[in-house]
Amino acid sequence: MTEQVPTTGRIVHLTLNEAQARQINGARTQAGHATKTGNTAREGDIVPLIIVRVWDPVTGNLNGQAILDGNDSYWATSVHRGDNAEPGTWAWPPRV
Repeated sequence: MTEQVPTTGRIVHLTLNEAQARQINGARTQAGHATKTGNTAREGDIVPLIIVRVWDPVTGNLNGQAILDGNDSYWATSVHRGDNAEPGTWAWPPRV
């Protein structure tokens, strides 16, 4: 079977690391409850990431918009492909 290649518009899973979760929660706190609200982001949370730019299809280094459990999103930059839900990396969704 041919390995999948990340391309613009595809949806992958982003596993948040501690810094990403802190940045998301901080942005929500700074903005106040009127504009950005949502459930607390935590390290290890898996969220959908829409690929907007692929920097290197071989290593899987890319940028994307993470859809959060709230009314906002997270701009993830230079994220690389990981295995087994490694925090701070993306992976293909499992087939079900």
